[in-house]
Amino acid sequence: MALNIGIIGLPNSGKSTLFNALTRGHAEAANYPFCTIEPNVGVVEVPDFRLTQLAQNLSPDRVTPTRIRFVDIAGLVRGASRGEGLGNQFLGHIRECDAIVQVVRCFDDEQVTHVDGQIDPIRDTETIFTELALADLQTVADGLDRVRKVLRSDPKGPERKEESALVTVEEFLASGRPPQLSMEHTEALTPYRLLTLKDTLYVANVSETDLPKGGEGFRALVDRYGKKGVLTASARIESELGELPVDDRAAFLADLGIGEPGIDRLIRAGYDLLGLHTFYTTANNLVQAWQLPRGATAPEAAGRIHSDMEEGFIRAEVARADDLVGGATLEQLRDSGRLKVEGRDYVVEDGDVIRFLFNTP
Repeated sequence: MALNIGIIGLPNSGKSTLFNALTRGHAEAANYPFCTIEPNVGVVEVPDFRLTQLAQNLSPDRVTPTRIRFVDIAGLVRGASRGEGLGNQFLGHIRECDAIVQVVRCFDDEQVTHVDGQIDPIRDTETIFTELALADLQTVADGLDRVRKVLRSDPKGPERKEESALVTVEEFLASGRPPQLSMEHTEALTPYRLLTLKDTLYVANVSETDLPKGGEGFRALVDRYGKKGVLTASARIESELGELPVDDRAAFLADLGIGEPGIDRLIRAGYDLLGLHTFYTTANNLVQAWQLPRGATAPEAAGRIHSDMEEGFIRAEVARADDLVGGATLEQLRDSGRLKVEGRDYVVEDGDVIRFLFNTP
């Protein structure tokens, strides 16, 4: 399940520094526009306390966490939709991503220039939305031109739904608003991979002094985009944290007044942004976490392991990770009735520990 989260932002917003902290990578981070030209890609483990606890209780030979991919994309500037800066290249990279993390500069630093001269988080997010919207308007116009040519020869054709969806998006974007679409319209527009339809998480890149409470820029973003849509992080602090020995990191975080690294919160938030949750398997002395779209059924979960398991699915034995973490064995859960037997229609829940029974095709 190759799902990508694009990390975007204006030049010098701190996105490449944050990407390096996320991936322990070596993306160049410097004080000039377009430092990142080709996107950097990093695969990171999803922090999972339940998996750690399962491993401690079950003592397997191996433990395998889930992972997601982050893509550090070149900084955007005003006029990108017309090809300014690295605009066309930048927008193409975003279009290939499944969701977006937008890093927004909320810190002052005379040594780090801002492309617009001064710090204004809301203006910066509006700049990026405008460029994404202008690019989408061109995509929509091209789509309407094609669809209407088809409908002239077949007015009752299936393209009518596509036309309706495109017109709705056009109306929203022309008025400067993010599109709000029905499920039917959203599905009709899937092939277009519209930029303004991608789920977005805003990361307020704040100073060390603002880190515990977020500061003025963070509060402005929360007022605009809602508390669930905004996280705080300090790219500089995360970079410094990554250079410390593991044993020293907890004390460093405590001195800053925060409980866990910002990148851990970001990874989990990104995982949630993609609409994923986690189930576990414990076969062959291996405890493994698997990512799965929310709402997926037991056979679909089996298919994450192997297509033969989905095709030959019989039933699933389902326990809860919390029960196993509490010290119970699968046999004890079965005897107490806490190990459930589920069929093809069972919708997998976050934290399920599953044993699949299947026929080999």
